[in-house]
Amino acid sequence: MRAGRRPVGYSERVTVTIRPALTGDAAALAAVAAATFPLACPPHTTPEAKAAFIASVLSEERFAGYLADPSRRLLIAEDAHGSAVGYTMVNLGEPSDAEVRTCLRIRPTAELSKCYVLPGHHGEGVAGRLLAASLDAGTVAGAAGMWLGVNEENAKAQRFYAKHGFEQVGSKHFLVGDRYEDDWVMERALAPAP
Repeated sequence: MRAGRRPVGYSERVTVTIRPALTGDAAALAAVAAATFPLACPPHTTPEAKAAFIASVLSEERFAGYLADPSRRLLIAEDAHGSAVGYTMVNLGEPSDAEVRTCLRIRPTAELSKCYVLPGHHGEGVAGRLLAASLDAGTVAGAAGMWLGVNEENAKAQRFYAKHGFEQVGSKHFLVGDRYEDDWVMERALAPAP
């Protein structure tokens, strides 16, 4: 094999640390969010709608607010150099969305609001580790179940969540720009706290 070439299926072992996000992580979280949110959008989502959503929901200032909110748990994945490569956000408590409240079966609940990993780190197990840590955070906070919303056109994400025990229990609408998207609501039980 020539130098610099990797065989098909080769995966370099990457050391990634997952930890609770701190106040000083707001900029890093916003940067990962800006890079990853557009990847989860359906093809018809306009660049303007994506940019507006990032500016209004995923800015550094918004992440600073999320980090200060005691009803949220944010986790950050960092590579060996301390650079953020992914994150999750868990929202504790009853959902404000009536469509979601109607279809959930498990209470008390927590929402996996965000679960994103930079494209260069897909296939390394980072998303699975972030999800496992998020499930643990929900359990420790007293939730018996966790739910999430995933775009109905995002088959890759749906397969990932199903592989980790989530099942579709309903649907909801999600506003991006001036257009409502259709999301699946997926839910799973959490293991009881030891």
